[in-house]
Amino acid sequence: MRKADKKGWLLKITIGAVLLSAALLAMAPFIYMMLVSLTQKTVLDLNFENAEFSFINYNRVFRNFNLATNLANSIIVTVSACVLNCVISSMAAYAFAKKKFPFRDQLFNIYLATLMIPGQVTLIPVFTIMKKLGLMNTYPALFLPIINAFGVFLIRQFMVTIPDELLEAASIDGCGENRIFISIVIPLIKSVMVSLMIFTFITCWNDFLWPLVIVTKPERQTLTLAISALKGSYSTNYGLVMAGSTLTFLPPFLLYIFLQKQFVEGIAMSGIKG
Repeated sequence: MRKADKKGWLLKITIGAVLLSAALLAMAPFIYMMLVSLTQKTVLDLNFENAEFSFINYNRVFRNFNLATNLANSIIVTVSACVLNCVISSMAAYAFAKKKFPFRDQLFNIYLATLMIPGQVTLIPVFTIMKKLGLMNTYPALFLPIINAFGVFLIRQFMVTIPDELLEAASIDGCGENRIFISIVIPLIKSVMVSLMIFTFITCWNDFLWPLVIVTKPERQTLTLAISALKGSYSTNYGLVMAGSTLTFLPPFLLYIFLQKQFVEGIAMSGIKG
C-alpha cells in the first residue's frame, strides 16, 4: 500500500470514529430514556444491575392515565396546524413573492418583524381573544396560534426563485389564478412545504405553555400536559414518566426520519442559512 493511500485510509477511519462517537453521544439521552421506561426506577441513576425490564409502564400509561385520549388530541391538533399553516402560508407567500400591490415589501417587512416578539408577550392578549370568541377547551384554540410569519417567510424565499416567465406562459395559455397556483406553483414548492410541515409538527407537538393556559378540561389535554401529570408529589416512578416521554418523542422523530431528504432539500433551496 502506498504511503498516500495509507494516510487517506487512516484519515477516513479517524473521521468515521469521531462521527460515530458523536452520534452515540447524541443518542445517549434517548437510549437512557428508553431503558428507564422499561424499569420501575424512583431515582435517576446509571445503575441497572437489579432492574427488571418490562413493558408494564407502557400498559399503565394507556390503561390508568387515559393517555390514548391525550395522544388523539395531540394528533388532531398537530395535523390541523400543519395543514392550515401550509395552506395559509403558501397563499400569503405567493402574494408577497409574485403579486404586485402597493406597499408590498413594506407590509412584508412589518409582518416579518412580528417574529421578534416573544410568545410570552402575546400570551395574555391571545388568551383574551380566544376566551371572547368562546374557543377555550377547543381544538382551534390549540392550533390557530401556531400560524405565524415564519411559514410565509420560508416559502416566500423559495417562491422568488420560480421564474415569472413560467407563470406568465401559463396565464397566456388560459390558466386562471387558482389553476396556476395549484397546478404549477404548489408542485414546485413541495420540498419547502415538507420543511414547514416538519417545523410546525415539532412546534405544535412539543408545545406545553399554550395548552397549559388555554385547556382546563382533562379530556382536551394534549400529550405534553398529560406527561407532566405523571410526576408524583412526593415520589415519582421515573419509569412511568420516561414511558410517556418516549411515546411523545417517537412521532416527530419518525416523521423526520421518513421526510429528512425533502426537509434538507427544502431548507437548502429556500435560502435559510444555519
